[in-house]
Amino acid sequence: MKKVKILFFIYQMGGGGAARTLLNIMNNVDRERFAPYLVTLNMNGSYESELKEDVTFIKLETARLSRSVGRLKEIIQTEQIDLVFSTIPRVNTIAILANRLSRTGAKNVIREADNLGGSFKENMQLLGFGLVYKLAHQIVSLSEGVKANLVKRYKVKPEEIKVIYNPVDLRLIEQKRNQEDMDPIHQALFDTEDKVIVTAGRLVKQKDQETLIRAFYELNQKVKSQLILLGEGPLKESLISLGVELGIANRIHFLGFQANPYQYFAKADLFVLTSIHEGFSHVIAEALATGTPVVATDCHSGPREVLDNGKYGELCEVGHASDVANKMEKVLSYNKEKSEQVSRNGLERAAHFDANKIVAQYEALFLQTLKR
Repeated sequence: MKKVKILFFIYQMGGGGAARTLLNIMNNVDRERFAPYLVTLNMNGSYESELKEDVTFIKLETARLSRSVGRLKEIIQTEQIDLVFSTIPRVNTIAILANRLSRTGAKNVIREADNLGGSFKENMQLLGFGLVYKLAHQIVSLSEGVKANLVKRYKVKPEEIKVIYNPVDLRLIEQKRNQEDMDPIHQALFDTEDKVIVTAGRLVKQKDQETLIRAFYELNQKVKSQLILLGEGPLKESLISLGVELGIANRIHFLGFQANPYQYFAKADLFVLTSIHEGFSHVIAEALATGTPVVATDCHSGPREVLDNGKYGELCEVGHASDVANKMEKVLSYNKEKSEQVSRNGLERAAHFDANKIVAQYEALFLQTLKR
């Protein structure tokens, strides 16, 4: 049986949810039926080392997305690609254009990963992307909330969108959460009588770590705690300054990007995410998979779906530090029996996003799209 050649295109295999999703699909797709190819711009990504060896990895010479069209077109032609899978609006646009220029008959499957839009300029841009998206053979949304946004702002017909949640590699998380190779300095942060709270994500406005730090300040008036932030980003210095201003800098620890965040999640008493908007909140599902309780802002649109309307974690108001603080205090005050129940519930919920189950949905979608 001839294997279906799938080209996965993303600007870089960085430390975000989009790259993690592509990684989980590529590593878990059925090798009897599919041959995965990965194409990125000339940028280093932290997840590259986690790719399985049989993934054909091509890194373009350019780091500019706009200059990747010609080379991507050539790869589609020379490698006789059957299907091009991409994610993120500008990347999707380039993937569709390159595939059209290749004149090979390969199919485009594009994935939308976030609730974008809001300002007039942003909404106009999304309308433009929506026009390009109509040239794709299939559109995938990673949540019902993102699907609604595609219909509202991109003007895509709902029947053209398939919702498939992000795949979470539960076996890999189980393996990594139990590793005992944490930096000794980092390990010492968990050797305390204080409660330990962890968050993970780029230090950018969308993730709103400012609200988390202000909530952490309020929490510390009642519950002595330590806050660990995993991730890099342009707001690091301003967030450090905020900690100094509030007098809690010695309780806030910026540990940067960690290839294995799961051992940090597993050792923490609580995982918190205070995003302004999300598509799916992949990191929340991963935190649940380590058995750690979750508090998250009820932003559009991922947290509410992942936590099933608050059944599997506490939801709080976006940008409301006091509400976040109150929800953190509530979870940290659970007795042992309640904590163990919450942990079991989290593991149960994470199973809904098991990579094998989700990747099977993608495989069926790929084959169905090829028949069109």
